[in-house]
Amino acid sequence: MCLGVPMRVVEIEPSVGELGGIRCRINLSLLEDVSVGDYVIVHAGYAIEKLEEGVAKQTIRLMQDLSNSKQ
Repeated sequence: MCLGVPMRVVEIEPSVGELGGIRCRINLSLLEDVSVGDYVIVHAGYAIEKLEEGVAKQTIRLMQDLSNSKQ
């Protein structure tokens, strides 16, 4: 199964995304007009889609709730 996760773009050069306080390099070459503060779906290191902030935050909350319910 493949999973894309929402991340907030915190740097453009080099491209860095953040989720839950963890930062990692991401590749933005598949998208146009990405700015610091934008939310993107990241799969296998590549940002594949931009998200509206509200949708991204709701998805992150749902993922956290699922993770907490498994503990």
